[in-house]
Amino acid sequence: MKKRAIHALTLALLCAWPAAPAAAQALYAVDHRVDLPGDSGWDYSIVDPIAHRLYLSRGQRVDVMDLASERVVGSIDATYGVHGIALAPDLGKGFTSNGISGTVRAFDLKTLEPGALIPAGQNPDAILYEPLTQRVFAFNGKSHDATVIDARTDSVVATIALGCKPEFAATDGQGTVFFNREDKDSIGVIDAKALTVTAVWALNAKSPSGLALDRAGHRLFAVCDGGKMEVVDSLSGAVTAEVAIGGHPDAAAFDPGTGLAFSSNGEGTLTVAAPGMGGAYAAVGSVATQKGARTLALDPSTHAIYLVCARYLSAPAAVDPSIHARPKILPGSVQLLVLKKL
Repeated sequence: MKKRAIHALTLALLCAWPAAPAAAQALYAVDHRVDLPGDSGWDYSIVDPIAHRLYLSRGQRVDVMDLASERVVGSIDATYGVHGIALAPDLGKGFTSNGISGTVRAFDLKTLEPGALIPAGQNPDAILYEPLTQRVFAFNGKSHDATVIDARTDSVVATIALGCKPEFAATDGQGTVFFNREDKDSIGVIDAKALTVTAVWALNAKSPSGLALDRAGHRLFAVCDGGKMEVVDSLSGAVTAEVAIGGHPDAAAFDPGTGLAFSSNGEGTLTVAAPGMGGAYAAVGSVATQKGARTLALDPSTHAIYLVCARYLSAPAAVDPSIHARPKILPGSVQLLVLKKL
C-alpha cells in the first residue's frame, strides 16, 4: 500500500474513534492470576487504597490480601453468608453484610478482629459507609428495606422502607446515597441525614445490579440486563447515555483518575467505557476475562482491577426444574484475575 493511502486510512480511523481524553483511551488486559485459598464462593470485593489491601467475601469469611505481595494476610471470621464489605477509614473500622444471619459485623481495620454483631433486615446484601453522617447503610434484599447504623457506636438508628429489592449502592460522600431498585428498574435516592427516600428515577433498561458514581462529573453508571449500562445524571436523574456492555453483568466501577467506567460481565468479559464527544459515554473495549467473573474491585491508586473467578463441575440435577442449581466449584480452581491498564 502506498504511503498516501496509509496516511488516509490512519486519518479515517482516528476520526472514527470517540474523542476522549488520552488517559481514557487506554484499555486493559489480564496481567496475571493469583491462586486463592479454599473452594468457597464469593460476592462483593473492595480495595482499601490507603492500606493497600483487598477485601474478598468468601462465603463465611472475608479474606484480606496485601496488594504489594498479593498474599492473603488475614481473615475476618464470624461473617455468616457474607455479601459485602464497607470501610470507614476515619474510624478505623469496617463492616460486613451477612445474608444468612441477617446481621452486620463490625471489625477492626488494623487487627481484623471481629467486633459487634449488629441486627439487620432479611438478607443484607449491598453495604456502604456514608462519611458525612458516619452511618452505615445495609440494604436488605428480602425485607426490602435498609438498616442504618451509627458507625461510631455500632447501634441501629433507623430502618428505611424501600418498597423494592435493593442492589448495589453508592454515595457522593456529602450525605446522599444512591441505590439500584433491581425489581423496579429504577434508582432510589436517600438523604443520609434525614433518613428518607427523596427520589426515584426510572431507567430505560431492566434489572439494574451494579452501580458506580463519578462524584465530580455527577454521573451514575448502572449496569442492567439486556447488555446495557445506563449513564444517569446524579443531580437530575435523567438518563444521558446508554452503553453497550457484555451479558450477565453484576458489578460496576468508575475510575476518577482516568474517567473510565467498567462493567464486569458473567459471560467472561469486562466492558470499558469512556467519554466521547460532548462527554457522552460509549464502550471503547471489551476485555476477555473468565466465565463467571461477575464482581470486581478497582484500585484508584494504581488503576488495577481485580476479579474473582473459578472453574466449575457440572451443575447438580435439581429435583424441581424451576429451582436454579448453582454449579459446584472445581476444588483448587478459585483465582484472582489482576487486570492492568495498557
